[in-house]
Amino acid sequence: MIPSRCRTRKPDTEALGSPSYRHRKAAARAEGKPKTLLDRRGGNGRKLRNTMRKALLLLPVLTVSAVLAQTPTKNPRDGDAAAIQGGKLRFELTCAECHGIDAKGVFGPDLTTLWLTGTTDDRIFQTVRRGIQGSSMPASRLPDDDVWSVLAYVKTLAPNVPPPKRTGNAENGEKIFAARCGACHQVNGRGGYLGPDRTRIGSSRPPEVLARDIRNASAVIVPGYRSVTLVTSDGRRVRGVVKNEDAFSIQVMDTQNKLQGYLKSSLKEVVAEPKSVMPDFAPAQLPEQDLNDLLQYLGTLRGAAPARG
Repeated sequence: MIPSRCRTRKPDTEALGSPSYRHRKAAARAEGKPKTLLDRRGGNGRKLRNTMRKALLLLPVLTVSAVLAQTPTKNPRDGDAAAIQGGKLRFELTCAECHGIDAKGVFGPDLTTLWLTGTTDDRIFQTVRRGIQGSSMPASRLPDDDVWSVLAYVKTLAPNVPPPKRTGNAENGEKIFAARCGACHQVNGRGGYLGPDRTRIGSSRPPEVLARDIRNASAVIVPGYRSVTLVTSDGRRVRGVVKNEDAFSIQVMDTQNKLQGYLKSSLKEVVAEPKSVMPDFAPAQLPEQDLNDLLQYLGTLRGAAPARG
């Protein structure tokens, strides 16, 4: 006979959903002995569950708040010559392509005027650290000290007084845009596709940079809008901007806003153009007052439809 301590224990085959299990659980509840605190049906159980849910919802907020609490409100590297020199080198390597070697903006906005608008050091730091959602500005992976050093350098480029404000008529500027620019540029879903969308241009370009781009369109060509001329087998010339290209084919948006694709083997020539498809608007084509009106209108374009008077 097998001793009792050596007998194999009969496996518990009682399913969780079986009648015996449900009866036993109901009996336990009737005796006031719930399995865990969260099993309680009474007020205390509900309070505990609600408290835990709120704690889980607040956890991300508390984490962000803790990070923000650790961020200095003032740049700890301001006036530090060594940090500023290091920040200059880092800026030229990682930031100048979009913001310009002078930080006045190329594809990205002018950074030198941030402090003149009252933006604080810690707010600028957090913008660099997190990036700007929906824009080409990514979150930075630089160490905190490097970010502060870059900002200390950029601050040395900031003017002491704001540039003079241009005066213009935004309503007339909108009409000028529709007549001279709307065939190639979109605003709020209306317009052409040949050039970049301008719905948010007022929040990403200062007036001085916009004026330069309008007067000398080829000074800076936005990535994705490289100009090209295709010569077809019958001698026809197709000018536009390159949308896709590989070793065997090329796709362009032509000056009539039509998307065209070609096998390179079917073309006589593919000519990379040094100048933008956008023409230069010299004072003879766009008088100074019209330029001011246009800039005033462009300054209202910040991602939503501009207010109309």
